[in-house]
Amino acid sequence: MIETMPFGATGHESSRVIFGAAALWAVTQSEADAALELLLEHGVNHIDTAASYGESELRLAPGLRKHRERFFLATKTGEREYTAAREQIRHSLERLGVDQVDLIQLHCLVHPDEWDVALGEHGALRAAIEARDEGLVRFIGVTGHGLTVAAMHLRSLARFAFDSVLLPYSHVIMQDPQYAPDFERVLATCRERGVAVQTIKGIARGPWGSKEASATTWYEPLVEQPEIDLAVHWVLGEPGVFLNSAGDLALLPRVLDAAERFEERPDEADMARLLSEGRLSSLFA
Repeated sequence: MIETMPFGATGHESSRVIFGAAALWAVTQSEADAALELLLEHGVNHIDTAASYGESELRLAPGLRKHRERFFLATKTGEREYTAAREQIRHSLERLGVDQVDLIQLHCLVHPDEWDVALGEHGALRAAIEARDEGLVRFIGVTGHGLTVAAMHLRSLARFAFDSVLLPYSHVIMQDPQYAPDFERVLATCRERGVAVQTIKGIARGPWGSKEASATTWYEPLVEQPEIDLAVHWVLGEPGVFLNSAGDLALLPRVLDAAERFEERPDEADMARLLSEGRLSSLFA
């Protein structure tokens, strides 16, 4: 079984791997149901979806009717203004078939202008706080992509006491001289305040570029088990961080298998070998 640890100060013991339910974007109901059973087999007890993840919320609903108590359930709103975010949060609960989600997250809050709106007087944060006060959600988080997201998360944490953050983290992105120190500052701040740190793109190889996509991820992922092992073990080797699984159901068993066998972080020589052999390329987030 995959190990668990406290999800920030929420009181929940979450599995170190969180199911990235973007993988349910356009799958059949039987595929989604099988994925939830696989999660339970490996001890994964935390699901992360979003209003914008295609059919994901709808595909989760049948499984949640059977296993709601087994999962810490998170979704996201990408709306920036209060009224639209308020409506989207409630619509997500309807699609998921639940009365409450454990975590609502402000989705991909990176652009400064959008940040000003979302965290302003009439922004999405107000809608999230209202939903928390009404018992529709329990906790509030913020997510983001790109090389500036860590710096923006620091701004967000200075503005509001978010319960969780989500951002890219991998051996390859931590070679970036701008991103790495910003990430370390976010991690230190979150540790000090008891904020949960979720990470994405842990098994990213690089952007698709001119290649034809062969997976449903937004990036080209590692696909061979030994390479996935190294990438997953490297992320889990950072104490206190969670790894969100990749958005492709075909990769889910390999990520879960790697996480279940985690013992220690690979040494730098092994990770450097991945870089030098071109299996990880093009620093990006």
